[in-house]
Amino acid sequence: MGQTAAVSAFLWITVVSLAAWCWLLLGQGFFWRTDVRLPGRRDPDAWPSVCVVVPARDEAAVLPVGLPSLLTQDYPGRAEVFLVDDGSTDGTGDLARELSRRNGGLPLTVGSPGEPPAGWTGKLWAVRYGIGLARARDPEYLLLTDADIAHAPDSLRELVAAADTGGFDVVSQMARLRVASLWERLVVPAFVYFFAQLYPFRWIGRPGSRTAAAAGGCVLLRADMAEKARIPEAIRHAVIDDVALARAVKRSGGRVWLGLADRVDSVRPYPRLRDLWRMVSRSAYAQLRHSPALLLGTVAGLALVYLVPPAAVAVGAADGTGAVALVGAAAWAVMAGTYVPMLRYYRQPPWLAPLLPFTAFLYLLMTVDSAVQHYRGRGAAWKGRTYARPDAVADEG
Repeated sequence: MGQTAAVSAFLWITVVSLAAWCWLLLGQGFFWRTDVRLPGRRDPDAWPSVCVVVPARDEAAVLPVGLPSLLTQDYPGRAEVFLVDDGSTDGTGDLARELSRRNGGLPLTVGSPGEPPAGWTGKLWAVRYGIGLARARDPEYLLLTDADIAHAPDSLRELVAAADTGGFDVVSQMARLRVASLWERLVVPAFVYFFAQLYPFRWIGRPGSRTAAAAGGCVLLRADMAEKARIPEAIRHAVIDDVALARAVKRSGGRVWLGLADRVDSVRPYPRLRDLWRMVSRSAYAQLRHSPALLLGTVAGLALVYLVPPAAVAVGAADGTGAVALVGAAAWAVMAGTYVPMLRYYRQPPWLAPLLPFTAFLYLLMTVDSAVQHYRGRGAAWKGRTYARPDAVADEG
């Protein structure tokens, strides 16, 4: 009797998991589709001026790929690049000047803001300094991009045309991350998949929608909106600065668009699991607003949605309970099916899709580890800095 009750309870849990996947499939903005790319656009009558701001801290390893791609942009209007050397110890600033001399192209200014004051994250302090330099040129747009991002020659042109045509205050592309090592193949496509699940791209660009997000590696921002939304001062505490920026713009009445990139790529390598683990865990608990209740809910949700289906297949096969195995297999199939488009976008084989529960379990552990590090007083750490404030994302909304 007890075993029958337990099987019945597990069957109902599996049914709930399948129902959750049916809702995610149809009701979460079709997050799993990868066809949200730069919207329709046309060349403006007069190309607006743009200043490109690149915060860089110890980026000598990736700068030889990222910076030349900016300097050699095929942009018909006036454009200039400002690289902010954020306390680097590897010669980032000198290398940037050498790359400019070697490649020519757009004018380059290299500056350094010094250490950030209390209440600022290092990256946003660097962005503030770069925007301050850019404002002397009175640009119409600011392109905020990272040192590890490689842009196709027409990237800036296409971004500006999309913003001008669509009337967007922010146009952001999620750069295609590097996928080369085994761990990158397992973890990286899932990272973007989970992000899109949290912030469906279709909802972000919809007029009147409250969903807001951007991808920090490639954000084109209208300069007047930056002033109106007080970017970056209004989000100076934010660890997840790209989402905070988009929320600040929407709160100020601006329009935001976010989609996947075709020819904007991140060249930063994450060859080992610990590299990826550090990338995710540094901000996972900040994403949950340092809330124990949200952490428990997230762990339970991940377990229900991603871990129950394969567990149900295993339990049903072991106990001979066909209903449990069948419902679990159906949920697992829907899960894998929604993951296939992202794998195709990353040019990965579809047979990786059934491994998504394993990757989700890794993300669950990374999220718990992020909370553990927070309560040990280590906070979010990146590039040699630690941000331990419990209200580090208070300004995110």
